[in-house]
Amino acid sequence: MGSLPPAPEGTTEGRQPPPHAVMIPYPAQGHVTPMLQLAKLLHSRGFHVTFVNNEFNHRRHLRARGPHALDGAPGFRFATIDDGLPRSDADATQDVPALCHSTMTTCLPRFKDLLATLDADPDRPRVTCVVANSTMTFALRAARELGLRCATFWTASACGFVTYYHYRHLVDRGLVPLRDASQLSNGYLDDTVVDWVPGAPRDLRLHDFPSFVRTTDPDDVMLNFFIHETAGMSQASAVVINTFDELDAPLLDVMAKLLPPIYTVGPLPLTVRNNVPVDSPVAAIGSNLWKEQDAPLRWLDGRPPRSVVYVNFGSITVMSAEQLAEFAWGLANTGYPFLWNVRPDLVKGDGADGGLPPEFLSYVEGRSMLSTWCPQAAVLEHEAVGVFLAHSGWNSTLESICGGVPMVCWPFFAEQQTNCRYKCTEWGIGMEIGDDVRRAKVEALIREAMEGDKGREMRRRVAELRDSAVAAARPGGRSMRNVEGLINEVLLA
Repeated sequence: MGSLPPAPEGTTEGRQPPPHAVMIPYPAQGHVTPMLQLAKLLHSRGFHVTFVNNEFNHRRHLRARGPHALDGAPGFRFATIDDGLPRSDADATQDVPALCHSTMTTCLPRFKDLLATLDADPDRPRVTCVVANSTMTFALRAARELGLRCATFWTASACGFVTYYHYRHLVDRGLVPLRDASQLSNGYLDDTVVDWVPGAPRDLRLHDFPSFVRTTDPDDVMLNFFIHETAGMSQASAVVINTFDELDAPLLDVMAKLLPPIYTVGPLPLTVRNNVPVDSPVAAIGSNLWKEQDAPLRWLDGRPPRSVVYVNFGSITVMSAEQLAEFAWGLANTGYPFLWNVRPDLVKGDGADGGLPPEFLSYVEGRSMLSTWCPQAAVLEHEAVGVFLAHSGWNSTLESICGGVPMVCWPFFAEQQTNCRYKCTEWGIGMEIGDDVRRAKVEALIREAMEGDKGREMRRRVAELRDSAVAAARPGGRSMRNVEGLINEVLLA
């Protein structure tokens, strides 16, 4: 079956109603963004889309983007679900373990009730399929119980999946949980080589696994959450992943043996840009949960090519005031101009500047800009940006590849450690600072990335990957062919 005509609003007499996809991301910024990008692709191919936020993030969207931000568009509506946590209006990511436990244990009946409500709405076509984040497998179960087609969207990296999937084998082999807290700092994580994971490097260390292995508790919420959710992905008829084949071919081969059919659709920022018309009614719908600032782009204009260090630690990373000061003085001592996103909650309990020392702000005046949240993909594509100091989240990694920008990495949690390992060792596009942040190390790595031999090699390699990403995401490229395959072979089958 070919692509459908543009979706009408609801059902019109004498006309076949469009397929209706209900799409639900895990409720954190790094998952909402790619799910919304995938939703735009489905809408552009004729689907009516209902995009489901939790109530907490729905309120954050409205605060960040205005009272009409979630009005939707013809054939594209928003809905909400109660995540089971107490109401909060904090402008920060929710507590991740509490959120994971709550979604896993309370959301199945709520989601089924939502699907019933949507089906009873005369202004929407009946629900025909569900696309759920891979850490929201209750939605796959709901779809199966109701006889709906379903796909799961793994919004993180392929290397992240492969290592999360083997959590249960780490437990079976007695490597996790840790025997005692001393193993967090005595070299155990670095010295323990895990050489039996299919498709992974033979010198993969326990240190390189997603951070939730760093627990002494066999009942740890996050350890058991990922064991449960990766197993639950098999309920889907297909797995969608935000990557491109040239980057992850060995890992995709491994995933294909463990999961339902896999459709690579990334990098989604490029796939959407190249395949969703700019005048589409959904093109301007945004996903940022913090208010976006445009001033950073204006600040970059006119600066020499590859002269600026861009710094952003993502939506969840938090650090101590001491760590913040080490990053700040490391940046200052390089002498390079820099643009730094400092979220209000980057250092808890501090003001809008994140607790940066006043003497630092005076020292870098005229060659720095601080923002709270900016249009990152556009920043990384700006010719003035030379290096990205980042946390190694997957969206940031892909956006940096799309911009052809090498990275200096300080992974914070989850699969950021795994992404960092692959960037630094397997792909050759990054360098790691290490857990113990020191200003001299920050300065040295940024200097090397900006103008050293290693930096030039990283820039060459990331340019090659960017070219492959552009080819995959073009109209008729592999990623867009996979979107069409997902539609015709799974969601409409």
